[in-house]
Amino acid sequence: MASAVKSFVGISHHFTLNLGKPFCTRFHVQCVGSRDSSVVSYESVVVNGVASAVENGRKRDLVDFGNENRSSTIGEVKNEKDFKEEKLEALWDDGYGTQTVKDYLDHAQEMIKPDGGPPRWFTPISCGPHLRNSPVLLFLPGMDGLGLGLMLHHKSLGKVFDVRCMHIPVHDRTPFVELVEWVEETVRAEHSLSPKKPIYLVGDSFGGCLALAVAARNPKIDLLVVLANSATSFGRSQLQPLFPILEALPDELHITVPYLLGFVMGDAVKMAAVNINTMLPPAKYFEQLGGSLTALLPRLSGLADIIPKATLIWKLKLLKTAAAYANSRLHAIRAEVLVIASGKDNMLPSGDEAQRLLSSIQNCKIKYFKDNGHTILLEDGINLLTIIKATCTYRQSRKHDYVMDFLPPSMSEFRRTLEENRWLRNYTGPVMLSTMEDGKIVRGLSGVPDEGPVLLVGYHMLMGLELVPLVEEFLREKKIMVRGTAHPSLFSHLIQGENKEFSFLDNIKVYGALPVSPSSLFKLFSTKSHVLLYPGGAREALHRKGEEYKLFWPDQPEFVRMAARFEATIVPFGVVGEDDIAELVLDYDDLMKIPFLSDQIRRDNARYEPFKVRAGMKGEAANQALYIPGILPKVPGRLYYLFGKPIHTKGRKDVLKDKERARELYLQIKSEVEANILYLLEKRKEDPYRSILDRTVYRALYASMDQVPAFEP
Repeated sequence: MASAVKSFVGISHHFTLNLGKPFCTRFHVQCVGSRDSSVVSYESVVVNGVASAVENGRKRDLVDFGNENRSSTIGEVKNEKDFKEEKLEALWDDGYGTQTVKDYLDHAQEMIKPDGGPPRWFTPISCGPHLRNSPVLLFLPGMDGLGLGLMLHHKSLGKVFDVRCMHIPVHDRTPFVELVEWVEETVRAEHSLSPKKPIYLVGDSFGGCLALAVAARNPKIDLLVVLANSATSFGRSQLQPLFPILEALPDELHITVPYLLGFVMGDAVKMAAVNINTMLPPAKYFEQLGGSLTALLPRLSGLADIIPKATLIWKLKLLKTAAAYANSRLHAIRAEVLVIASGKDNMLPSGDEAQRLLSSIQNCKIKYFKDNGHTILLEDGINLLTIIKATCTYRQSRKHDYVMDFLPPSMSEFRRTLEENRWLRNYTGPVMLSTMEDGKIVRGLSGVPDEGPVLLVGYHMLMGLELVPLVEEFLREKKIMVRGTAHPSLFSHLIQGENKEFSFLDNIKVYGALPVSPSSLFKLFSTKSHVLLYPGGAREALHRKGEEYKLFWPDQPEFVRMAARFEATIVPFGVVGEDDIAELVLDYDDLMKIPFLSDQIRRDNARYEPFKVRAGMKGEAANQALYIPGILPKVPGRLYYLFGKPIHTKGRKDVLKDKERARELYLQIKSEVEANILYLLEKRKEDPYRSILDRTVYRALYASMDQVPAFEP
């Protein structure tokens, strides 16, 4: 028993397991509250109601039991040294893929062994120590009740949350309302300790009903509720006709139920694919997938032990009660709610239910995954922390702060992005050039300072074609997160309400995009960030025909004085290649001549009016009508970037005090951007690999896409 659990279940000295009786265990336990990773074998003894461990002849306090009942008591707070002091760096290791469904099933066999105890909280050892001020995350399990449903996400969530998982023993028969009250007591206790911090309730299926019920009963507590295929739709389940049959099934045939549930509840192929590199050659990929699937399927028989017949009958009744209770109280929910719904849920109509919850709950948003099954949190391609980041749902206080609450992309997120954008890198073959302090132009980004604050100021290509390669290259070469400022409408409820599936707009939030504003720049500079700014904004990115490489900057030096205040280094850059990648066939003027399209553009822009960036200004820079132009792809050429010589504002107090000096610097930056563009337009004519055909042949014979040469600078 200890061999499987010692790597999973952690109990820290500051955390309370609410067992209603003296607790004796044979588990090997690692103390989560410290950095000590040693595994301790111990026997528990009870001294004045406190469980202690005997280790090498000395007693060690591990668990505070509190009262002899089911109340949820919070023990002492961690010491300062118990927290991870460092902040997350770009491309941090989130551990995604290191634990799989096989681990879930193996650990489940240990967790289902009866101990006679009631529901309790536990913290998985794999969550590790979290960052300072991390909010509490309470995971409320699905029908299995084990609390292992976040198995794939323990390491990533454990970095930025104080994770606690609810465990309901297999033979426990606690009524739903008592479970709600028990979770509620934990929530209220945590709120009393940190009233300014949010509390996250992640509810998986049945746990979604629990989370909604607690939220409805506590409208004044700052809760963020995340629902994964909520069982509030249990009354409309596709399996309703089968439930009476399952209850009447003879005991000797109950062994077939796990295979039925395994088919219904999730996509076995997606579960088996969790830790397999999709960049592998097809033959190797399918070989590994087959091996993983072969190892997974025999373990499904263990579901019969996780959900024996008597427990199954009880859980079906519990689900019915839970759904009715939660649905009757949706109107009372004031919490922020994120609904994650699957399109191939064979157990519940989760897609339709997400829409119903969206219309029934005041502050609700949806993320829809059309190819996933009921057990979405155990399937490949679903990273819960990524979804939370993409929906701007992660925060450490009352309101989300795009700078202070930002979590940089992890290595697994970056790898997935590289896989998804591999076609774009092949298509555009980006070439990055930078300028050293002595004026020499070199291949790569070595001319861009590593230390912030750094402000990258440049030309915004048609539809922002240059964005993805730029951000990727800074991460790949320098491990620097470039924070791009974007039009505020992209973060509004209008866009988020229309966008249900995970999209490019979600991805740019994962990679640090934030609404452009003076306060955003202020915070970014104060945190010494690398900032990407396009003074031409939407007017450049949505330019008209014949306006390629023309700057539409405002007359006022909007960013110069703030950059000087923080002594930021300004790097002007130019980028060319849009005319080699795509052809603009329908611009704003063309679309406004088409009656029904022009009406739609006017209506859309009237809705976006509150998010206008340069309201009250005149000139082309203020003319930022939003629309989608008509574009046709070309046989692609190549994108070229040139980052100019860094301009240091340290010691430039004259820029702060003298508006004319600020304007001179502003015009210098604009002039250098234009000069960089002209340089690239001329030099690209010398590139023997400007065409995708030449690059493809070179890669096939000599090198990878990142090593294809270009012109000599």
